[in-house]
Amino acid sequence: MKYDITRLDQYLSEKFQTSGFPSVTVCIRGPEGIIFEKGYGFADFDKTRPADPDTVYGIASMSKSLTALSCAILQTEGKLNFDDPVIKYFPAFRIPGTPRECVTLRHLAMHTAGIPPIAPLEWSIVMNTPERSSVSSEYLKKTAPNKMETIDQVIDYISDSHDYEPLGAPGECMSYSNDAYAILSYVVDQAAGIPLEQFLKERIFEPLGMTRSVLDLDGSEAIALAGGNITQLFDYDDNHKLYADDIWSVLPPFRGCACVKSTARDISRYYQMLAAKGMFDGRQVIPAEAVDILIGHEFPETAEPFYCLGLNKRTMAGRVICEHAGGLHGVSTYGGLIMDDGIHGGYGMTALCNLGDVSTEEFQWVLYNLILGLPLETSHVWAHPVGTRFSEPEMLTGIYTSEEATPSIFSVTADLGGNLYANFDGEPQLLVYCGDTLFSRRSVSRPEEHLGVSRFLLRGGKAWAVRNYTRVYQRRA
Repeated sequence: MKYDITRLDQYLSEKFQTSGFPSVTVCIRGPEGIIFEKGYGFADFDKTRPADPDTVYGIASMSKSLTALSCAILQTEGKLNFDDPVIKYFPAFRIPGTPRECVTLRHLAMHTAGIPPIAPLEWSIVMNTPERSSVSSEYLKKTAPNKMETIDQVIDYISDSHDYEPLGAPGECMSYSNDAYAILSYVVDQAAGIPLEQFLKERIFEPLGMTRSVLDLDGSEAIALAGGNITQLFDYDDNHKLYADDIWSVLPPFRGCACVKSTARDISRYYQMLAAKGMFDGRQVIPAEAVDILIGHEFPETAEPFYCLGLNKRTMAGRVICEHAGGLHGVSTYGGLIMDDGIHGGYGMTALCNLGDVSTEEFQWVLYNLILGLPLETSHVWAHPVGTRFSEPEMLTGIYTSEEATPSIFSVTADLGGNLYANFDGEPQLLVYCGDTLFSRRSVSRPEEHLGVSRFLLRGGKAWAVRNYTRVYQRRA
């Protein structure tokens, strides 16, 4: 297939210029090799180092699929099973109100253990990362029960805390949990007999030729292998002024959850291997069975994303897509694959950015669109308005909160006409009905602008929670 690379480059360049991002680096790889790769912008605040496909970035939560794949490889070798109870590896683990043996590794990997958004990851960052301070981090330091520097401290909080309400029985409710993947990191250590860091290097990075990828806690190993080609970390301070530093988030128990550093070129290799069911450059580098365990036949193929093991899965223009985003201080990333369907080959692609708390999803869509033969500007928002109002808005009105870091509040009101509105951490939004209990959140001033999706969870005649994208906020009033 012929691709209009010139048009792609022009479109991405225009998109980058309007984004306000310091840099974005992209890469697309397929059976024919690298189709397109380029860096836009600069890796440093002084604009002396242009970003390129070999620039090392953090990938944050994109690390999760690497941890899940490690577990899947170990399952093919009989060293663990996703149906193992968590207490096999951590006898002290429990979720209050749930029988100890009922939570499995699969529940952790699919975010269905019943753990709501809680604060240990944010506590771990503020208590273990030197030389970085903000209003929110000072608040978190005051509320942290300890340094959250060991997995046992995370497990103790989950097991004994009276500060959160579980989301129900294991398997009942999906809510994204960094804590679940922290635990899985240490399960790999036990099952493999070597640290996850070594397992990733020997079993995934080296076989794929990912020579500029590493799992490390403080960035020191990434700096050493980068040879100077590593990004600074950009963010906005409390006065909304852009700054950059070289202080990587240090969150020791969450290593396999968020601590991989890599490049656009390396990550596209990883995703293209998954798209080809473990094959890379004519070699079976990962067992096909492990890839199937990760994202394969047991998971549905629908337009609405379904979280498998470390990756969301959905359909797009008749093809299966698996993808994940990531975000930390100075890190906003998106990566994914288009699965080999037996007719068309498999492709991997990624868009990495060095500014925290933004989204590179639309850059990723452009990369998908090139391979899918769609206009580059095609949107892949999957929640579509149905043109009617929700019939019983009083079921949904109320206040919902998340305690993942500083408290996050999502309040829902209705007007006399039955139109629903949300106030999300002080930002007013429209709730546009998309069928079932699904809504597209829209900007009040620009109703055509989609901001995210919310799905209300009903019980006993009213919503007991709302899932904002992948995180469940529980009703408080």
